[in-house]
Amino acid sequence: MLVAAAVCPCPPLLVPQVAGGAAQELDGARAACADALGVLAAARPDRLVAVGSAPQGGGGAYPAGARGSFRGFGVDVGVRLGGAGTGPATSERELPLSLAVAAWLLERVGWEDAPVEGLAVPEDLAPRRCAETGAALPGRDARVALLVMGDASACRSVKAPGYLDERAAGFDTAAARALSTADLAALRALDPGLARELKAAGRAPWQVLAGAAEGTDLTGALLYEDAPYGVGYLVAAWS
Repeated sequence: MLVAAAVCPCPPLLVPQVAGGAAQELDGARAACADALGVLAAARPDRLVAVGSAPQGGGGAYPAGARGSFRGFGVDVGVRLGGAGTGPATSERELPLSLAVAAWLLERVGWEDAPVEGLAVPEDLAPRRCAETGAALPGRDARVALLVMGDASACRSVKAPGYLDERAAGFDTAAARALSTADLAALRALDPGLARELKAAGRAPWQVLAGAAEGTDLTGALLYEDAPYGVGYLVAAWS
């Protein structure tokens, strides 16, 4: 059964070494992510699954100990899913960026509250398949928590990665409202075509969350909402 969820953005800029001199600009987002992870710890889960997106056609499960890094951004920072105490890595596949950021967040708070595993879903996964994937996640343990990684639109300003798109603000507002109220129907209704055009990498992970939360009575709270660099970053906690 799903007992809690944390929703966090996954820009590599959350890692201070990547952000460099601009690191303090995302201090608020980092603090909100830490608060959301605190909600997960308070739920006392038996298992934590970090869910993020992977490039089109990618995806799959990642065991505890799977490695990732931010060396592609010019910094010698490596991470392991579940932290250094997870034992030897049992997978040679490197974590996709979304799960590498999740691993970094967990290491940052010293997560030791439950075993961790990762799941990357293709960014183009259809909503129905997302819901089915999510529905299967809680079945193996009595108490499961999710750390759901994903950004909103990347088209909120002319300097954004996707340039300015007038539809982006409305999409982000709808997503924020759904996450703040744990509105499963509203999350399922997010249009994958529009999300793709707006470069919203969180759409598929959020819809996996909606599938996992079906039949629960979780309530949501929005802890952070901003669009630095023209990209929508949302942090929410469900419990």
